[in-house]
Amino acid sequence: MALPAPLRGVIPPVCTPLDPHGEVDTASLARLVNHLVEGGVHGLFALGSTSEVAYLTDAHRATALETVVKAADRRVPVLAGAIDTATPRVLDHAGTAARLGADALVATAPFYTRTHPREIAAHFRAIRSAAGLPLFAYDIPMAVHHKLPLPLVRELAEDGTLAGLKDSSGDEGALRRLLVALGGRTARSGGPAPAFSVLTGSELTVDATLLAGADGVVPGIGNVDPAGYVRLYEAARAGDWAQAAAEQERLVALFSMTGIGPEDAMGRSSAALGSFKAALWLLGVIDHGATAFPQIPLSEEAVAEVGRRLTAAGLPPVR
Repeated sequence: MALPAPLRGVIPPVCTPLDPHGEVDTASLARLVNHLVEGGVHGLFALGSTSEVAYLTDAHRATALETVVKAADRRVPVLAGAIDTATPRVLDHAGTAARLGADALVATAPFYTRTHPREIAAHFRAIRSAAGLPLFAYDIPMAVHHKLPLPLVRELAEDGTLAGLKDSSGDEGALRRLLVALGGRTARSGGPAPAFSVLTGSELTVDATLLAGADGVVPGIGNVDPAGYVRLYEAARAGDWAQAAAEQERLVALFSMTGIGPEDAMGRSSAALGSFKAALWLLGVIDHGATAFPQIPLSEEAVAEVGRRLTAAGLPPVR
C-alpha cells in the first residue's frame, strides 16, 4: 500500500514468535499481527530488534516477513528491517523485502567496521536507489556503536534519500535538536506536513516526544498493549496532554516487566524480549514464549510476575 508521507502514529516492532525448536511460529505471528491491527496501530515494523532479527537466519527472516505482510493484508503499511553489517548484505535483504511486498525499509548504518559519515551516506543512498522503496534510518548506537550525526540525517532527509528516522538512541536532547533542525514543533504540526517522519523508539517518553514534534512511536511493549499506545497518541494529537501523560504513566508501570529477569542471570535483551513474549503467551496471543537461542528464558516465577504486572495494567491474563 502507499506509505503516508510523513508516516505517523504507532508502528510496533513486531515480535517473532518461535516454536520450541526455534522455527518461526507462523500461526502465532499471524494472530499477533491481527492483535496489533485490531488494537488500532498505524503500521507494523517487521524484522527489527524486538523481532530478534539478529538471531534469525535469512530463511527465518523471509518466513517472518512474508507472514506479517500476508496477515496485514494491506490494512496498514509494513516496514521491513534490512539490518546487516555492510551494504551488499543489506541490499540482499532489501531485495527480499521488496519481493515479499514490504512497503518500506528500515536500515542501520554499517556496523562492525569503522565508518565515516560520507560512507554512511553512500550506504543509505545505495539502499534507497537499489530497492526502490521508502527508506527509514534506524539510529541505535547501542548496537551500531555510533550515533547518526544530525547534519547527515538532515542532508539525507532534504535530498529525499530518507523518508524518516527511527530514533532508539535514548538521547532525548539530540532528538529535540533534530526536530528543531527540521522546523520545530510549530512547523511540523501546522501547515503543510513535512515529508520526513521522526519516530521515537523510547517508549517511556512518548508523550514528551510527541509534544516536541515527533510523528510517532515504535514501541516494543506495544506488542503487548497496542491499544494503550494508540490512546496515548490520539490524546497527544488532540492536545489532551493530561490524558496522554496518564496513559504514558500506566505504560511506564507496565514496561517495568522488562526488568523482571535477574540481571546477574541473563542479558537485558533476553529479559525484555522474554517478558514481551511471556505477556503475549499469557494473553493468549501466541502459543509459546520461546526466545531465540542462546538467550536465557524467563523462569516460571518471572513469568508469573509478568502476569501480575499485566493484571495491574488492566490486561488480565487468560492463561
